[in-house]
Amino acid sequence: MLAQTNFGGNLTIAGVPVYKSLQPPSRRAGADGSCMLVVATDAPLDARDLRRLAARAVFGLARTGSSYSNGSGDFAIAFSTSADVRSRFGETAPRAHPLLPTDAVSPLFEAALEATEEAVYNYLLQATTVRSSIGTAEAIPIDRLRELIKGARP
Repeated sequence: MLAQTNFGGNLTIAGVPVYKSLQPPSRRAGADGSCMLVVATDAPLDARDLRRLAARAVFGLARTGSSYSNGSGDFAIAFSTSADVRSRFGETAPRAHPLLPTDAVSPLFEAALEATEEAVYNYLLQATTVRSSIGTAEAIPIDRLRELIKGARP
């Protein structure tokens, strides 16, 4: 999973609405932006199932609190590196392609959701505070975040 993230919303991590404590009210929900997601798999999937896999990756953004606002233009692509499904240059004769059965794709959908969620968290937790002539964007205080998540667990 490769994610370029630029979106607003109410940050949620591991189901914990951390935005309530970490995000200033003036910065909550409604911010426009777009995310681009690239999903790679070595599973032998055809174009139909790759399209479905990409769609599930976008759903993973919701787990992080994405607001999908009016200006949001999120999209994802997916591809397979499986040698079994590759087209070969100059090949004209039909041949059988071993494909993962449709009912076996569900675990990949879950993996795409989890990978998207993890990629967004990795992106956010690697960010540093940025200062410019128009203001400051503070990095997420990781120690405080740990406390919030730890305190929310039963």
